[in-house]
Amino acid sequence: MSFDSRVPSVTPGDPSWWFADAMKAEGGAAPSPSLSGEVHADVAIVGGGFTGLWTALALKERAPELSIALIEASMCGSGASGKNGGKVHGYWSALAGMEANIGADGALAVARAGTKAQDAIRRFATAPGRDVWWREAGNMRVSASAGQDAKIANYISTAKRLGVPDTVYALTPAEVAQRCKSPVFRGGLFLPEGANVHPARLARALRKAAIEAGVAIYENTPMTGLDTGAPNRVRTPNGQILARDVVLATNIELARRSDVKPHVTVFSSFALMTEPAPKAIEEAGWHGDEGLADMRMFVHYFRKTVDGRVLMGSGSGPISYNGSTSDPGLTHDKASGARAERALRRLLPTFANVPVAKIWGGGIDISADRLPFFRTVPGTRVHYGCGYSGHGVNPTYMGGQCLASLVLGVKDEWSTLPLCTREVPSLPPEPFRTAGGRFVRWGIIGSEEADERGAKANLLMQAAAAIPRVFGLRIGTR
Repeated sequence: MSFDSRVPSVTPGDPSWWFADAMKAEGGAAPSPSLSGEVHADVAIVGGGFTGLWTALALKERAPELSIALIEASMCGSGASGKNGGKVHGYWSALAGMEANIGADGALAVARAGTKAQDAIRRFATAPGRDVWWREAGNMRVSASAGQDAKIANYISTAKRLGVPDTVYALTPAEVAQRCKSPVFRGGLFLPEGANVHPARLARALRKAAIEAGVAIYENTPMTGLDTGAPNRVRTPNGQILARDVVLATNIELARRSDVKPHVTVFSSFALMTEPAPKAIEEAGWHGDEGLADMRMFVHYFRKTVDGRVLMGSGSGPISYNGSTSDPGLTHDKASGARAERALRRLLPTFANVPVAKIWGGGIDISADRLPFFRTVPGTRVHYGCGYSGHGVNPTYMGGQCLASLVLGVKDEWSTLPLCTREVPSLPPEPFRTAGGRFVRWGIIGSEEADERGAKANLLMQAAAAIPRVFGLRIGTR
């Protein structure tokens, strides 16, 4: 069997493999009814993905008497929460970047909060009766080219300098091969905090838990408008919610808000799922359940599933103009799908002839310093959270706790995190943001692909890739 590396063997499109499988597992269960008429609630939550659902559960746990109404434009878990790679880990792998942006104390506080989130997600995912494919065996980063080798030392030295050397371990090429063999794998890193999950099944399990906790969920109910006041009014096509507090948990849709737009840009990521191939996995010597990723700027992330498939993702999708969430390139870009497929064949050559079952893409809300942020709109009781920057399964639990604390007006371990208190830097205005971002993206992709071939990118590509570092930006630096 042969594949043309320039085009994907499957045209990208919705739904994700994850969401289709989750709905199949539910036996085609009907969605929750859409909202019709007027509803009164203490808290209205807009968005039925991880952030909205974790927030609802956190509020019900802390203040069971609250009435909560949650609306979702489509079906819970059909958006970003059901499209990602399902790799669950906190922020120990991001220490160096966080230290540069929010200082050592802030970086450690966020990373330790991520560990609390990991513990909480584990408890939820492994509770009796929940089949969300939780597998916990750590997270491995591998160097897959000479240019990626130098990054390994920085991880180790940062963890050692900040007094947390047990959060990451260097791996020799032989030790990498003991976990997964590939002719392009070199040295690597192992981070003990890491698990894999079926993200859409997790989202649907959160939905079920929220309903059982007394949250009123309305699917196929988009928000058409928001009028702030006392109470706030959330408008929908056929009704409205009057609520004291409103939580906006709508992922990339928040990039359209005037108070969020300066701090967020909308990228995209593409992933594929193979057909079952247990023999190819065995031939690769991939016996454990580690999640894997290479050390590119536009990372390749990959993991196994419990039914013998492999997911391969590429965080190199197009950038939309002015934060547009309807750009078809975010979900249907063939070039990005092809890059994910080339990565599969290169990084895991035992999959050279394994067919791809599905390719899909989705938008990512990239914040200016690659950390999420949670805020209350000044002078209102409207709260929001966004900027997960492609790292959402674990941090969305943190987001739910932060947003619950903001709703309740309490000063605690969550509301005092830098995720809630730091000043988020701004990005350049349009059209320079998108034009510059696309130019930098072109340069980075070209430079990283050249590095993988053992070559040098042309000078213009190198110059484009260097722009973020030269101008002191906090994203896009290699």
